[in-house]
Amino acid sequence: MFPVARAAQSLVARGVLHTAVRQAHRKHEPTFHDKYGTMILLGGAAMFSTIWGYVLTQLNIEWGFSPVGRITPREWRE
Repeated sequence: MFPVARAAQSLVARGVLHTAVRQAHRKHEPTFHDKYGTMILLGGAAMFSTIWGYVLTQLNIEWGFSPVGRITPREWRE
């Protein structure tokens, strides 16, 4: 059993080495995510912050734990 296992391990190791050598000689071309990933992430974070900042500052929210007695209906604007 040992010679069979040793031969299998040798084949696997040789295959891994062959793959590593083949990939080492290949040119690495930047993908879309390499080029634009950080900018898209920062842009999304800026949009998220801007929209929620607007929503939280423009809504008339009474910040508190209990709204009982604080909410009164407003007159309808026409």
